[in-house]
Amino acid sequence: MNLGVKFRLVALAAGIALMGLLIGVVTINSQRRAGELRARLSKVDSESFRSADEFRDFLRQLNNSLYQSGSTHDPTDREKFLKASHELDLWIDEQKPKLTTEQEKSVMQQIDAAFDDYLRAAKDLQSRLQTLGQQSATMDDYNDLRTQSQRLFELGQTLAKAHFASRGLVLAEANRTITELRVLVLISLVSLFVFGIALAVAVYRDMIAPLRVKLVESQALLERREKLASLGMLAAGVAHEIRNPLTAIKAALFIQQKKFQPGTEEFADAKVVEREILRLEKIVNDFLLFARPTEPQFATISVAGPMEEVQTLLTPQLARSHIQLVLEKSPPARVRADAGQIKQVLINLIQNAADAVGESGVIKLRVRPDRKRLENAERNVVILEVADNGKGIPPEIQKRLFDPFFTTKDTGTGLGLSIAAGIVQKHGGALQYQTQVDYGTTFGIILPEATE
Repeated sequence: MNLGVKFRLVALAAGIALMGLLIGVVTINSQRRAGELRARLSKVDSESFRSADEFRDFLRQLNNSLYQSGSTHDPTDREKFLKASHELDLWIDEQKPKLTTEQEKSVMQQIDAAFDDYLRAAKDLQSRLQTLGQQSATMDDYNDLRTQSQRLFELGQTLAKAHFASRGLVLAEANRTITELRVLVLISLVSLFVFGIALAVAVYRDMIAPLRVKLVESQALLERREKLASLGMLAAGVAHEIRNPLTAIKAALFIQQKKFQPGTEEFADAKVVEREILRLEKIVNDFLLFARPTEPQFATISVAGPMEEVQTLLTPQLARSHIQLVLEKSPPARVRADAGQIKQVLINLIQNAADAVGESGVIKLRVRPDRKRLENAERNVVILEVADNGKGIPPEIQKRLFDPFFTTKDTGTGLGLSIAAGIVQKHGGALQYQTQVDYGTTFGIILPEATE
C-alpha cells in the first residue's frame, strides 16, 4: 500500500469518525431537548386539569358557605364565606404570574372581573338576607348569585382549555426539534454514505457485493421473524378464546350423543362432529404450546425408555396403514432431559414420517453416540434418529421446513416441527435432518450426553 492510498484511507476513516461523532452529539442533544419538552408537556397537561379542579373546588366551597349562611343566619357561616372568598382571590392572584400565553392572561382577567361581580352579588344577597331576618330567602333572591357563579365556572373551564391549548406551542417546538434532527441526521448519513462508498471502493472493492447481499438477507430474516412472532401471538390469542366455547360445544355434543342410537344417521353425524371437534382441539393446543412452551423438568434418563414407550404406543396405529415401526438395538446411553417432552418430539417425528411413507413403509428408531459441536463446544452427544423410506423432502420445502405455520398437509397447523425444534433447543441440543428425494428422510434429535 503506497503513501497516497494510506493517506486517503486515513482521511476517509477520519471523515467517518467525525460524522459518527456528529451523529452522536446530535442524538444526545436531541434526547436532552426531547426530555425537556416531555417534562414541559407533562406540566402543561397537569396544570390544565389541576387549575380547573382547584378553581371548581374553590367556587363550590364558596357557594356552599354562602348558601349555608343564608339558611342558618349563623355568623360563623358568614366568616367561612369571607375566608373562602379571600382564598379564591389569593388563588387568582397566584395564577397570574404563571400564565404564558395571551389567551390565558385574557381569560384570567375575565375571571378576576367576574369574581368582583360575584362578590358584589354575594354582598347584595347578604344584605337582603339581613333585611329578611329569620325569614327564608326565595329562589329569586339567589338568581343573580347563580348567574355570576355559572359565569365563573364557565370561565374556569375556559382557563383550563387555554392551559391545554398552550401545549400546542410545546408540540410545535417538538416538531421543530424533530425536523432539525431529521435534517442533521440526514446530512450526516449522506456524508457517511459518501465516505463509506469511497472507502469501500478504495479498499474493499471485492467485498462490498457479498456484504450487501448478506445485509439484505439479514434484514429480510429479521422482518420475517418479527412477522412470525406477531402472527404467533395473534394465533395464541385466538386459540385461547376458541378453547372455552369449544369445550362447551364438546360437552353439549356428549349429552346429545346419548340420545342417538348406534347405526342411525344422527349417530353417524354426531361422530363426524366429534371427530372435527377433536381436530380443532389439537390445533388450539398446538397454537398454545407454540406460543407458551412449558419449561422441561430435567432428570437423568436412559434414552431407551422414551424410544420403547413411543414404539409401543404407535405400533398399532401405524400397523393399520401397513407401516412397520422398528426399534433397532442400540448401545445404552443416558441424557439429562424431560422424558415426556422427548416423547412428544419423537411422536411428532414419527407421525411426519408416516405421512411421508404413506402405505407399506418402514420407520426405524435408533440411538447412536457421536461427538458434535453444541453451544460453541465439542462434546459427546446422543442422537435419537427417526428414519423412513418415504419420498423425501423436496428442496423448495426444505427452506421453510422449520417455519411456524408452514405446512404441506391439508389438515396440518405447521407447528409440529417448530414446537419440536424449540423443545430440543431448550434441552441444549439441536434438531437436524438428512433427506434424499425418493429415498427417505432421517431426523436426528441431538442431545448432550449425561455425565456422572
